[in-house]
Amino acid sequence: MNLNLIPKIKHTDSNNFFLLAGPCAIEGEEMAMKIAEHILKVTDKLEIPFIFKGSFKKANRSRIDSFTGIGDEKALKILRKVSETFNVPTVTDIHTNEDAIKAAEYVDVLQIPAFLVRQTDLVVAAANTGKVVNLKKGQFMSPSAMKHAVQKVKDSGNEKAWITDRGTMFGYQDMIVDFRGIPEMQQYAPVILDVTHSLQQPNQTSGVTGGRPDMIETIARAGIAVGADGLFLETHFDPANAKSDGANMLDLKYLEGLLSNLVAIRKTINKL
Repeated sequence: MNLNLIPKIKHTDSNNFFLLAGPCAIEGEEMAMKIAEHILKVTDKLEIPFIFKGSFKKANRSRIDSFTGIGDEKALKILRKVSETFNVPTVTDIHTNEDAIKAAEYVDVLQIPAFLVRQTDLVVAAANTGKVVNLKKGQFMSPSAMKHAVQKVKDSGNEKAWITDRGTMFGYQDMIVDFRGIPEMQQYAPVILDVTHSLQQPNQTSGVTGGRPDMIETIARAGIAVGADGLFLETHFDPANAKSDGANMLDLKYLEGLLSNLVAIRKTINKL
């Protein structure tokens, strides 16, 4: 996998996993800059290739009164400012063909949400931008089924596809990670493990998704041990008051300790 194809990415020779991290949604400029600065400080210290993540809008919500964003262009401009200020690449998720064209002007990686990964027109639209396309595995899909999503990107003339595993539905209100899927999907593309969404507890009667952030390090350690190429995590300095997915986000104050432990595991794995 050649991370050097992504503008501004650092530490590509560290033999570390790479990291997609940031808040669930862009709530405003100040919060985005604060989170990005902290993650960058930690990842520079640990020599982890880092891509800042933030959703410019949240189209998939349980309730109509759920937070969906601060405005598309406003949020995308904040993502661009983060990139320019801290000299880091950025990733955001898209939901329509028009989103692909619009977001590609601001970010370096386009992410296809898990619920939409079978939408051929959307995947092709993302691929046609020439950006890296991060395909989130549907909670309802087998690992082997992701080869078809990857092939859609490649058949569109874009070889830059990633797969992110964000867990598999286990009953109606819980998720599990089948770690056998990581090496299986690595046959098709580099594989990232989403260690926060895979701990969601969806379909709650309140209409607000729950989560198990206490298990983030457990899932992340296992993912690194299995050989995941990268990790995806959402983090916030005040998860309890985050406007989206606060129930499963990592508190920013725990980030350095978590990543330090994971880097130690990665170094051990590299020696095997």
